[in-house]
Amino acid sequence: MAAEPSTTETTTTDVLVVGAGPSGLLLAGDLAAAGLRVTLVERRPHKISNLTRAFAIHARTLEALDARGLADDLIKTGSITPALRVFGRVRMDLSHLPSRFPFLLITPQYEVERLLERRAVEAGVDFRYERELTSLTQSPTTVTAELRTADGTSETTTARYAVGTDGHRSAVREALGIPFPGEAVLKSIVLADVRLSEPPAELPQLSTAPDGNSFTFIAPFGDGYYRVIGWDRNHVVPDSDPVDFSEIRALLQRTHGTDHGAHDARWLSRFHSDERQAPRYREGRVFLAGDAAHVHSPAGGQGLNTGLQDAANLSWKLARVLDGESPDTLLDTYQSERHPVGTAVLRTSGALVRLAVAHTAPRKALRAVLTTALNLLAPARRKAAGQISGTAIAYDKHTRRVPDIALSDDTRLYEALRAGKFVEITPLGTTAPPTVTGAIQAHWRQSSSRKDTLLVRPDGYTTSAALPL
Repeated sequence: MAAEPSTTETTTTDVLVVGAGPSGLLLAGDLAAAGLRVTLVERRPHKISNLTRAFAIHARTLEALDARGLADDLIKTGSITPALRVFGRVRMDLSHLPSRFPFLLITPQYEVERLLERRAVEAGVDFRYERELTSLTQSPTTVTAELRTADGTSETTTARYAVGTDGHRSAVREALGIPFPGEAVLKSIVLADVRLSEPPAELPQLSTAPDGNSFTFIAPFGDGYYRVIGWDRNHVVPDSDPVDFSEIRALLQRTHGTDHGAHDARWLSRFHSDERQAPRYREGRVFLAGDAAHVHSPAGGQGLNTGLQDAANLSWKLARVLDGESPDTLLDTYQSERHPVGTAVLRTSGALVRLAVAHTAPRKALRAVLTTALNLLAPARRKAAGQISGTAIAYDKHTRRVPDIALSDDTRLYEALRAGKFVEITPLGTTAPPTVTGAIQAHWRQSSSRKDTLLVRPDGYTTSAALPL
């Protein structure tokens, strides 16, 4: 019998992050920037793929990246679109969003990962690739992870807290025994990055076939290629079946009346879309974020965005607790704030995809009523745009997103938030000490009529008196 591989290394860290996708990279970078020891492990080799499924960055996520000095660099990599067109009839205008970023940015996920990885490296994150989590145990004060390396040896890492950002097949979630209930919403979705000789006049666009048996979504990358996602009720095959380019052309023809001159595919793939959510995002000293906590249909492009905002919510809370500035009970608010958001995203994205594939008379009638209402009622369109973009998300009536605010020193609120601290905005001349330990003091512009004090959390939300700080 072959001898078991021996442990080659034992390490300690403040926070162990498992999974080097966007959520894990943002979280690890935040914690390291706060001065904590962070170890990030990833089962894959160190290589950011140039192929991607996620590509939509909404306004609220751009605000979160702005608070880390990354938004402007990311915008340079993609294509800006001021509106979304749904079901071929409804134009959802984003240009009126109360944000510095009143648009949707189309850019590949790998561009987001490159920027977040660069920031995490500069902040001092200890990256460990080709490490697979094999077990996870907890004590009242620590989390211990057993890892297997590519050559079969093992490592042990002990942390004060751990976070699983390791995707929908999360080894962390499985080690904790947390269920992942849900179902496959659509099977055999095809995905292609193609060139279009005659692209639609307005993009992105979600269109359905008249019979409701197929749909396509088209978005521009800005580099001459377009992302096409499609589904055909009459052609559901295993994910492993190759995608023929004629399948993409046929889908476009049925949903748009033309294939838009599709040619030169650089990527063809097939996948299925699940709707699943973990019932709890925390188990002792271990947390779940991103796809490890929730997965949903690609409709609305909210998956990547929701995961990044999970990380932005959790990171500052972990930093305050580990620095001794706040009690451990602050970490319970991650569940109470982010779990309902995940549930809401499942509902909205699920409703969009179900309406897109409506083929029975009642569902077609419902889609017609909703599209007519959205076309006629501007408030309804604005509400829908706020929810999809994330700018309308509030955790409760006291905890709401704060838009960018011009400050007295010719800077902006989201520039001040780059320190990862609370920002307390007061009238000019105020000299009282901050109400929260470590808060940055700032002032309203001289031209502002506001005489109140506004305390803004590191994630850009107002602070509820009930928050255990």
